[in-house]
Amino acid sequence: MKRRIIALIIGVEVMGKGDRNFYCGECGARYPKWLGKCEDCGQWNTITENIPFGEKSKFSDAHLNLQNLAAPPEKLDRKLSDVGEFDRVLGGGIVAGSVALVGGDPGIGKSTLLLQISVALSQDYSCVYVSGEESAEQICMRAARLGASDAGVQLACETDVDVILNSLGSDVDFLVVDSIQTLQSLSVEAIPGTVSQVRACAYKLINFAKTTGTTVFLIGHVTKDGAIAGPKILEHMVDTVLYFEGERGSSYRILRTVKNRYGPCDELGIFEMQPTGLVGVTNPSVLFLTQRDGGVPGSVVFPGIEGTRPILVEVQALASKSYFASPRRTVVGWDINRLFTILAVIESKCKISFSDRDVYLSIAGGLKISEPACDLAAAISLLSARSGKVISSETCAFGEIGLTGEIRSVSRCSERLKEAEKLGLKKVILPGSSNFSKDSAIEIQAVDTLMHVIELLGIEYR
Repeated sequence: MKRRIIALIIGVEVMGKGDRNFYCGECGARYPKWLGKCEDCGQWNTITENIPFGEKSKFSDAHLNLQNLAAPPEKLDRKLSDVGEFDRVLGGGIVAGSVALVGGDPGIGKSTLLLQISVALSQDYSCVYVSGEESAEQICMRAARLGASDAGVQLACETDVDVILNSLGSDVDFLVVDSIQTLQSLSVEAIPGTVSQVRACAYKLINFAKTTGTTVFLIGHVTKDGAIAGPKILEHMVDTVLYFEGERGSSYRILRTVKNRYGPCDELGIFEMQPTGLVGVTNPSVLFLTQRDGGVPGSVVFPGIEGTRPILVEVQALASKSYFASPRRTVVGWDINRLFTILAVIESKCKISFSDRDVYLSIAGGLKISEPACDLAAAISLLSARSGKVISSETCAFGEIGLTGEIRSVSRCSERLKEAEKLGLKKVILPGSSNFSKDSAIEIQAVDTLMHVIELLGIEYR
């Protein structure tokens, strides 16, 4: 009898604990009890308890308002900031009531960018800038450097999200929060920056934006891997995710769209950091080709597509004698796996070996290229560097390379040709199966295989 009572008590306790669910804030994995490390994604201190709500929702008697797909969509209310590159990245302007998350390395210029946007918008709209990291004096010094001390931006320094929202009314058009990792809610027992605090504060800010129509910009820290710090669900909650990138030694910055519910998610904005702030670069092709030397082997121009516009960049390659058992392979601005594939195809189909060479490939200017259309330009630059053959500075190339050595067509050929012709290029090497407008004055050389490319350029390797 005593054993039965003990077993019954244990069973009741187990049943009670079974109602408690624990979730990983990084990957969403579910556990019956708390763990220090998530077994699915390997992250530490990301598992929190999901406390169930009441037994019956107060909205249980509500009904859905259904409509068919033929219903006319509502027109988006977009506002222009007069910063053309910023409006371009957002898809043509800022959508009222949206929430955007801006991430980037420390010191890259996130606060400067959003302060400039706030100053530009304050001419016609009500703007509030809330900082949880810097003092009011520091922000005023930055505004003085930008020449915006007389702007109508309202400034506050606060970390309690409830105080911030209780102080703001529905008449605020734009709210900038710098940064989301510094905010805290007293209803959550955790320090600022933890998974539970970031998620709770973001939820309150998003709910405020949707109910009042205020556009909210959140600045987010990034980890050492380059991802936005905090739970991954934060990027799913917001409407737009932007990354602000740039090389430390360069004055140019790139604003890249990763997610956008109101526009394209692959758009690109380019800025130049000057003493008076960030200035948009309207013609990036000129920027990436200004310091090009046409008399050096291993260099070729690639007409790429970033978002809605073509951009000309220079692909540089270097193949030097290797003194190691395993030659080095280094890539800047391109996928290193694509480099491995291109080298394997060249060696297999063209019988040109790089096994005794250290190979370095770089996209000049700090731009990152992800489209496969860069394969042909990369292959030509590698062959030029290996053979010492100089490619004319007036030549560009684009096309995807298959594993059998064939050159495949890519999209938007006509736009690439127009951009190349606009910047004074005379010749383009492209796939033979490409579809493009015939009225272009630029000389077109169509190729079908890598061997055809080698014969066309007269490349001989040593």
